[in-house]
Amino acid sequence: MCGIAGIFHRNGEPASATRLKAMCDAIAHRGPDGEGQIVYGPVGLGHRRLAIIDLSPLGRQPMVTQDGRFSLTFNGEIYNFNELRAQLAARGCTFVSRSDTEVLLQAFATWGLDALPRLNGMFAFAIWDTEAKVLTLARDRFGVKPVYYAEAEGTFLFASEIKGILAHGAIASGLNPEALVEYFTFQNFFTDGTLFRNVRLLPHGCYLQVRPGDRNAVPVRYWDYHFEEPSQVANKDELIDQLDHLFMQAVSRQLISDVDVGCYLSGGMDSGSIAAVASKQLSNMKSFTVGFDVSSASGVEVGYDERVAAEYMSYLFKSEHYEMVLKAGDMERALPKLAWHLEEPRVGQCYPNFYAAKLSSRFVKVVMSGAGGDELFAGYPWRYYRAVTSDDFEDYVNKYYAFWQRLVPEQLLPDVLAPIWSDVKHVSAKEIFRSVFQEHASKLTRPEDYVNHSLYFEAKTFLNGLLVVEDKLSMAHSLETRVPFLDNDLADFAMRLPAGLKLGNLSEVVRINENEPGGKHERYFERTRDGKLILREMMARHIPSKIVDRVKQGFSAPDASWFKGESIDYVRRRLFNSNARIYDFLDKRTIQSLVTDHLEGRENRRLLIWSLLNFEQFCEEYL
Repeated sequence: MCGIAGIFHRNGEPASATRLKAMCDAIAHRGPDGEGQIVYGPVGLGHRRLAIIDLSPLGRQPMVTQDGRFSLTFNGEIYNFNELRAQLAARGCTFVSRSDTEVLLQAFATWGLDALPRLNGMFAFAIWDTEAKVLTLARDRFGVKPVYYAEAEGTFLFASEIKGILAHGAIASGLNPEALVEYFTFQNFFTDGTLFRNVRLLPHGCYLQVRPGDRNAVPVRYWDYHFEEPSQVANKDELIDQLDHLFMQAVSRQLISDVDVGCYLSGGMDSGSIAAVASKQLSNMKSFTVGFDVSSASGVEVGYDERVAAEYMSYLFKSEHYEMVLKAGDMERALPKLAWHLEEPRVGQCYPNFYAAKLSSRFVKVVMSGAGGDELFAGYPWRYYRAVTSDDFEDYVNKYYAFWQRLVPEQLLPDVLAPIWSDVKHVSAKEIFRSVFQEHASKLTRPEDYVNHSLYFEAKTFLNGLLVVEDKLSMAHSLETRVPFLDNDLADFAMRLPAGLKLGNLSEVVRINENEPGGKHERYFERTRDGKLILREMMARHIPSKIVDRVKQGFSAPDASWFKGESIDYVRRRLFNSNARIYDFLDKRTIQSLVTDHLEGRENRRLLIWSLLNFEQFCEEYL
């Protein structure tokens, strides 16, 4: 895993080696083990190296084919590189290193864009073809590794992080006000836009080609999620056997490394099962858990500390286990550095992830994560059930859109964004929501169809946001995060499974407010063990039943309690400050009224408060 950056002057102007190095220096934390830049007239490719496979100088980048035609800068890992290497060798290709980088370079030189569907891994790369004069950017199927791009007056720029693009100097660090509609509705970005004006994120499963004469390069999709009911349902026991084989294969594939590999151990079944399989192949596996001081927590947040379950699994797997305990106040300590690395706020309250990566990076360079299991195997049943009884697509959109307004409801947006509303009122959050489904052709006639539609939506949006956040926060500590659930074969199998094997009674609509504090069971009928049913059955082969049967719980700090308790002074100091930068874009009276509702215990607005604090820090760091 590394950092990449590059320049392409479409008008033929020579690329500046000095500016290219500045772009690479801005993302040096992504690759402290080495750097390299090459310039070919109007094109410059840069690289920062985090050495994982083939630690020798032969793995350095940018890498060039022996005939000099293709040059590559690459971030990520190709887990099936040995199989591809054998196929390429059979076609007469020769290799001078053991790196997956050289295999990727030879694969593209041999198969061109047809190489992309053959790659099983996480990647973002750029290849310059000196003969055809074409620059190709590509991103992996699932979007584990990001790459951003921007263009100004004929200069095309790209980098693993936005700060790499800004370091060039051609793109100003200005805010994209239209993106605030998207963010303060969804706490995420569903389009390829960002909070930075003129900077875009290449979508997952896409490539983009830039030529001297083109004015606007357009991403082209080579892969997408497709959840559908099978025409014929296989025997359930056979499906569990297949799932077990594919899961163990995925973990084994992603253990390939020339440096130490560890595992996150949250206390849940996804990370626990990965650790169980990995521990059989790693002689001295290290595991990492972040817990929380819940002494001042209340309601459901009292159960947010999962250290006991993680320690139990560490005992079973005989891992070398390390823990960190977060307290009220740790968020404010981390936020300045976190916001600089994150660049723009995205989904979730991610500072626990920042600390988890910080802890892990002290002992390993690679860590395994359970991300993707919930999205592929239906881990959030209370979400899907909200729209499972829809009449048609429009009814479905209305129901699911209402649920996914995570921060500010649509009717309140004009008040929240009052200072800029005249400039952004043309932006429709609902149409942005609807546009997510434009490439997922599916007949919506059964509850299962609506569930599959929801799984598609969450993989495209929620998971995508989580992956971007995880990349930024792990690479802030020069740590590579791998996600075995997003193995090509395992994901393809998961998308073909019947919805009824993932969930229970699909006609049962569960109404639950995820952010409500206190005892949810006393007010709602909630089946939080209803998701990932077939995955639970398979994982029972690897981890104890008391872990498999645990109630579903996310990785969150007890912030609802802390914000109105021990952290209340910090919240007031940041958000009730008349000079706060956010009030250039948000209405002070409206925001402070919403925050007061939480501080005085009338509403749970923990996600909104975190997002406001994060946005304020973003403004200070980048505007």
